[in-house]
Amino acid sequence: MKKNVIAALAMLVCIAAAAGNPGRTLRLDYIFSGTDKTAEIALAGLGSIEGWAGRCVNMDKVALKGNGQLCMKDAATGKVLYRNSFSTLFQEWQNNEEAVNVRKSFENVFLVPMPDGKAEITIELYDNKGAVSASLTHPVDPDDILIRPIGRNPEPYRYLHRSGPSEEKIDIAIVAEGYSASESELFYADAEKAVNDLWSHEPFASLKDRFNIVAVAAESADSGVSVPREGLWLDTALGSHFDTFYSDRYLTTLHLFRLHDILAGIPYEHIIILANTDKYGGGGIFNSYILSSAHNEYSSPVIVHEFGHSFAGLADEYFYDDQYVDFYYPDTEPWEPNITTLADFRSKWPDMMGKDGVGLYEGAGYQSKGVYRGSKDCRMQTNTYPSFCPVCERAIRRIIDFYTVESD
Repeated sequence: MKKNVIAALAMLVCIAAAAGNPGRTLRLDYIFSGTDKTAEIALAGLGSIEGWAGRCVNMDKVALKGNGQLCMKDAATGKVLYRNSFSTLFQEWQNNEEAVNVRKSFENVFLVPMPDGKAEITIELYDNKGAVSASLTHPVDPDDILIRPIGRNPEPYRYLHRSGPSEEKIDIAIVAEGYSASESELFYADAEKAVNDLWSHEPFASLKDRFNIVAVAAESADSGVSVPREGLWLDTALGSHFDTFYSDRYLTTLHLFRLHDILAGIPYEHIIILANTDKYGGGGIFNSYILSSAHNEYSSPVIVHEFGHSFAGLADEYFYDDQYVDFYYPDTEPWEPNITTLADFRSKWPDMMGKDGVGLYEGAGYQSKGVYRGSKDCRMQTNTYPSFCPVCERAIRRIIDFYTVESD
């Protein structure tokens, strides 16, 4: 009861502009660039959007460390106004062979509440051992005439689930990719199915009253999505394609500025992109987006799996026998809540050991040795498993609480 009262008061404080001006959102556009060993951050632009759909509790905290963090402070007092953590496609790319031979840049977008007065924003990227690999600090003045107003001219949209006002709920936007104008009803049906897929898994099923979900029917000139290895390049709303990092199943978009332009004017903080294709594939990036095929036989489990990545920061629990990649190290505890190297297992699930099959099972995070998951199988390991394991389910529940209940 006490927590509910605190949460309600926090919502009122948010509405009254405790962390800035929740009547407006500040959009921060960045370019991250570099190689496998270098990283640089550049500010690409600032935008102003009416309304604030982000969290109104725990605004000065992060739920997970992530692969990067953004912190906004009041310029005069140094008080933390807002913090968020994230991962990026750029950092994934840095672990690929291509990054050894070429320098590339990637778009990234972050939304924060518009500050009342002058503020200072610091954004950091972390390497695989959690050390800072790049950092940028820059000022923001809400009266800056070069902050671009982003108008309310959104694509057609339809609410599929609405529990209450955005300042009290977690707002998810489901966006169409590769659906032509004549296929909007097909998209809405696919989006409805994706929602039902989420509701079929705990803890989403019992906590669906914490969410609002809107389907955004972005129109594509062509139907379908691009498949480079087949020589197929299509004109779609988000320019997505398979073969990301030359992996045939990895479906992503590099056009994040375009994605957020499409969503301007619609309350959102988490994004699910549905691709109009029956080819198997997808991808999910923590606090960025998921993109998944809508019409493959495994689309339902893939959408839920990828949302586990983007929403709750869950790691993949499958592994490869040939140890082809090393993301995790024995002396560094992963920030993802569902895997451990035992470097700091006390911060993970020691209290759950021995309950409901929870233990330490070697093989996770793509590595067959030295990284452990909490259960024999899980939605984060295989498509055929029907649910999240107890460790992942608790991690998701904690994220939902982080967005909607003020911490003590």
